[in-house]
Amino acid sequence: MSAEKQSEWGRVAEDGTVFVKTSTGERAVGSYPDKTHEEALAFFVERFASLEFEVQLLVQRVNAAKMSPEEAVAAVKTVREQVTGANAVGDLDGLIARLDALGPVIATQREARRAERAARTAESKVAKERIVAEAEALAESSNWRDGANRLRDLLEEWKALPRLDKAADDQLWRRFSGARTTYTRHRKAHFAEQHEKRDAARAVKERLAQEAEALADNTDWGPTSGRFRDLMREWKAAGPAPREHEEKLWKRFRGAQDAFFGARDAANAALDAEFADNAVVKEGLLAEAEALLPVTDVEAAKAAFRDIADRWDEAGKVPRDRIKDLEGRLRKVEQAIRGVEDEQWRRTDPEKSARADDMIGKLQAAIDDLQAKLDKARAAGDDRKVKELEENLASRQAFLDMARKASEEFSG
Repeated sequence: MSAEKQSEWGRVAEDGTVFVKTSTGERAVGSYPDKTHEEALAFFVERFASLEFEVQLLVQRVNAAKMSPEEAVAAVKTVREQVTGANAVGDLDGLIARLDALGPVIATQREARRAERAARTAESKVAKERIVAEAEALAESSNWRDGANRLRDLLEEWKALPRLDKAADDQLWRRFSGARTTYTRHRKAHFAEQHEKRDAARAVKERLAQEAEALADNTDWGPTSGRFRDLMREWKAAGPAPREHEEKLWKRFRGAQDAFFGARDAANAALDAEFADNAVVKEGLLAEAEALLPVTDVEAAKAAFRDIADRWDEAGKVPRDRIKDLEGRLRKVEQAIRGVEDEQWRRTDPEKSARADDMIGKLQAAIDDLQAKLDKARAAGDDRKVKELEENLASRQAFLDMARKASEEFSG
């Protein structure tokens, strides 16, 4: 053996065969013809170095969780088989031990991934239940504007979530899909109904536009103005027509309306100009009427006002923007005269005067009776009775004074 070339993990026999040393003994790994023993041994040591590098790389990837546990198990198995039968010289047992040490690491990673998947599944279930609940709420709503877009967003959210177990996932999907179908059916029915309503509104507004155009040249201002107001109420009540017709119909209707009211306003403006002189006359009459205030002689004021009122009517119409002011001032004078007349009647009303005189008589009789009783009580020295009668007598006397004052006003 002295001629054999030795190393810690292998040797070269005299015939050039290279052996590797393992825990189970030596085994031949090959030879390197036409090379020295040192070169042959170095060749198989280099092979070991390549294996060692591959093992080191695998250990790093597994520890860093660069691959799934399943992939790691398969890779470890493959590399272990390579190391076990490797034609290389080196610490093959050590490489096997390093590969075997990855078993617990992979098991831990597998458990962690299992827990992570369970957590993601639980989160996915919560998220999918939320999506289903929102979809079902939309299916029962009338949110036609935003509902379809929201359901599309919910579908994208669903697709991005992990699947659950088949039974649970299928059940939730059926509810979600059913809610989308229900919403779509209701939405189509709604818009079909809206389409019918818009077509009906179009027919109504066609008729209204035609009638408005027929009235545009009418000069019967009062009744026609009222009819245009009725047409506008009908227009609003009809609801919207299809978009492509609504604006055109409105332009026709509004154009006819503007033509009529423009002509009416022009006619009224001409009348106002014609009635301007009448307003000047009525301002003069107002000056006469307002000079009657304050009223000192009711009958004279009434006679003068009647004459002014007759001339007021003869003066004719005034511009519309002057009517309220002028009529209001005249009514104030009329109300002032009537107020003075009513006050005089109140004070001279014979029935009220008679009632006041009767009240005075009754109060005076009651006072005389109380006075007699008071005199007797004083004579008898009944102080308690005297005090009571004096208070009663004072009260009745106050009522008598008030009644006499009212009687004087009625007879004044």
